[in-house]
Amino acid sequence: MNKLPPKANLDHLKKQAKELLRLYRDGNATAIARFVNHLPAAAHRSDSEAIALQLRLHDAQSCIAREYGFSSWADLALYVETSAFAHHDQAALIRRWLGLAYGGDVTGTYNAARPRVAVQLLQEHPGFLAMDAYVACAAGHLEVVSRMTAVDPGWINRAGGPLSLPPLVAVTHSRLGQLPEFIEPLRECAQHLLAAGADPNQRIGNRFPPASLAKPNESEPLSALYGAAGVVRDLALTEMLLEAGADPNDGESLYHSLENPDCTRLLFRYGARAAGTNALRRALDMPDPAALELVLAHGGDANEPAGEGPTKVWGPPLLRAIAVSRSTRHIAALLAAGADPTAQTPAGISAYRLASQVGLPEVVALLRTYGVQETLSDDDDFVAACGRADAIEARRIQARRPDLPGALPEDRLRLLPDAAAWGSISAVKLMVELGWPIAARGGDWDATALNHAVFHGDADLTAFLLSHGACWRETQGFGDDVLGTLSWASVNEPVLARNPDWPGCARALLAYGLPKVERDPSNPERVMIEGQTKRFSEAVTEVLLEGGGVSSEAS
Repeated sequence: MNKLPPKANLDHLKKQAKELLRLYRDGNATAIARFVNHLPAAAHRSDSEAIALQLRLHDAQSCIAREYGFSSWADLALYVETSAFAHHDQAALIRRWLGLAYGGDVTGTYNAARPRVAVQLLQEHPGFLAMDAYVACAAGHLEVVSRMTAVDPGWINRAGGPLSLPPLVAVTHSRLGQLPEFIEPLRECAQHLLAAGADPNQRIGNRFPPASLAKPNESEPLSALYGAAGVVRDLALTEMLLEAGADPNDGESLYHSLENPDCTRLLFRYGARAAGTNALRRALDMPDPAALELVLAHGGDANEPAGEGPTKVWGPPLLRAIAVSRSTRHIAALLAAGADPTAQTPAGISAYRLASQVGLPEVVALLRTYGVQETLSDDDDFVAACGRADAIEARRIQARRPDLPGALPEDRLRLLPDAAAWGSISAVKLMVELGWPIAARGGDWDATALNHAVFHGDADLTAFLLSHGACWRETQGFGDDVLGTLSWASVNEPVLARNPDWPGCARALLAYGLPKVERDPSNPERVMIEGQTKRFSEAVTEVLLEGGGVSSEAS
């Protein structure tokens, strides 16, 4: 692994990537070998196979980053940018480092935590760890935490530091706790703080925008327990807090613990109640039905009324489970727990019809065993054929009913964006080919199919939708357009089931009429599109600037 120079320069690294790409395109064997050795997409390829991949600048940047020990160019760029503060502004370095160690709910930004980048900065600049108690809390540096406790005993229950955190919250919400080498040190810090008298129910208000560090949302408490059970999902740390008297009914911990059912079981053992937490609906987001079965076994209401928000459109949990194409085992668990098999959405769509529409014949058969049997109309049969991507049947019905899909009500037209949101790509393409309104909105964040495709980094689906009339100006429930979706996804790199290719999405948008893209003269990390500044990942930014876009008049 290569080692970055002490004062690494991002512009110089960009030039390295461009030179690597040039050599690769010239057939240079050493350059090709670097891609094969470091870029996952080129791994185990022969020289000719690697050349056939037609790698681009973002691939060269990824290769350079991996040669220096980073998982992505974005991580490398963040490291270089933050490290620069070490040479002239220690306070700024600490603030930037904490921004890498915590999520946006703590920092008050949209930025995702980058714990591995934070660790690499610790390794390169170990001196500043000994200077700041809040860096020590986030990094599990017991010596510094112990010294601070001895010097100022009241510190253990007082919010402070650049992020205004009580020490125990600072320890349990640190995303470094997701890395194996930091689990035990953070546990030791938490144990020390509790033994010294720290309140196990320390909490802060959620700062995620539109809230902020200055004005947190106190109705959404982020407790120390929530950090242990719902952020780092550490069973031992969770039990440590519960034994010390942490309240398992803090409104957040149970909901966020479900990705580690062991933490969920522990919370139930200490008296957590499912009612009022929305944990049951969160369990419906999990492909593994174990989380749902666990909540139902501990008092979860299979007919729990829908709260406010986008999921309200589906009504009871059974309808929500069907809408997001959960497994037959999910549905069986709800029905066995007393879910009403005749339940309907607020728009009047029954569970039976919805299961047909989204292409779940096994669920339809299961509902029949509960005595549910309905006669479907042509509209229902057409939607059902589309939902299961049965092109022959859908076209047969459309030949008899040429007014379809145009005659469908709005609540059924959302099947297109829903299918895009939950990965039914074949169904999406069939619906578009049959004339489905391409700007219909749906999914959990009220977005068009194009927005969902771009969020997931599905370059093929993005290009397909654009070629059939989708437009980058289509908006979503957060009040932004497709470029806003690309901006957020490419910068924050959400963990997705699909293999994201956000630069590929950018190329598709350029090919289908994106306006002229220029570097923002006041901020070289951003670009300008129609007078608006936007921030994208480095790879996406390079694609957009290389492509240039077309004039606004042409779009």
